[in-house]
Amino acid sequence: MVHIASVRVPALAGIAALMVAAAGSLAAVSPAAAAGPDLAAAQAIVDAHSKIPDFVPPGPPFDAKACMAGKKLLSIPVSSSIPFVDGIESSMAGVAKEIGFEFQQWKNQGQPTQWVQGMEFGTNNGFTAIDLMGGIIPSSLGPQVAAAKAAGVHVFASHYADTTQPRDPAAEVNLALPFNEVGKTIAAWITVKTGGKANVLIIGSEDVLPTDPYRKKIESTLDELCGDGCKHSYVNVTIPNWSTKIQTTVQSALIADPTINYIVPVYDSMSQFVLPALTITGRKDVKIATFNGTPFIIDMIQKGDVEMDVGESLGWIARSTLDGYMRKLCGLETYDTLNVPLYIFSAENAKDAGVPADFDKGYGDKHVDGFAKLWGLK
Repeated sequence: MVHIASVRVPALAGIAALMVAAAGSLAAVSPAAAAGPDLAAAQAIVDAHSKIPDFVPPGPPFDAKACMAGKKLLSIPVSSSIPFVDGIESSMAGVAKEIGFEFQQWKNQGQPTQWVQGMEFGTNNGFTAIDLMGGIIPSSLGPQVAAAKAAGVHVFASHYADTTQPRDPAAEVNLALPFNEVGKTIAAWITVKTGGKANVLIIGSEDVLPTDPYRKKIESTLDELCGDGCKHSYVNVTIPNWSTKIQTTVQSALIADPTINYIVPVYDSMSQFVLPALTITGRKDVKIATFNGTPFIIDMIQKGDVEMDVGESLGWIARSTLDGYMRKLCGLETYDTLNVPLYIFSAENAKDAGVPADFDKGYGDKHVDGFAKLWGLK
């Protein structure tokens, strides 16, 4: 879900050092199911996410302009330096302007102390609600959440958990995303593309809450659909270390196991640190499959550097997030899952996202008219 601005990363420091790093960081290869690949089932999953998505109203229509008049929403993202996250924030700001209520992003660089400052700012400056977006766990800010609620400020959270995980009681509205479905889709794609002969390196980031169920779904789906011709291994690289450790970790893995043919950076912006490792080790044949739909990664698909990216429209995320929050603020029944479909970008359709790619192109525009009609704007 995330993207750190491009950074120069260190070159290969030495074969021996990398071999040691590989031994210390790579998880044991998981055993595959003793069966052949189920290519038909895998193809069906891929096909389901290869069509321009339809808009399904998440609830009954309401007059958003009337009920949001005079309300103020402060959104605190996990980090404003992540273009994917910042893009959602920008989209929410644009939608809020259409509806007619005040929206402000609390710009930060992903430091918990900055999240605390944002909570205090929202509590002390007349905001109706505070949104924790893109990875902040509400209960990690327990004292600040309690102070906000005592001051009559609502606390919401979105895009920080998988739909299989419990909702955090510290937030009044929790909008989760089916990261597990993303994992299943990526594993199905790899199964189809390799004909059931995949050796997959998964790069996770366990400081992001949904990473665990997401990567486990990749693994279990590979075991189920790819069969005894496939195997997978896993490494964890936290967000602050992406620019310094992903490249060397991938280099180590490729040297230790030259049969690796797919790499899955669980959040697509990690891919920029994978590519130098493929170049240095002479393994540009290794394919990258990932998730988020960040524009510069879709540009990489157009150039042939990345094979596929399961995308989620930032404009759709913004509208679904605000819809869920507004329903709560307007006294209506809300929900706990983002109304956001998943859509596969590959060489076949990457140019539909624009050249260069745009955060919200390629998904069609059914959600734009759909939400506008739902809110009484059309």
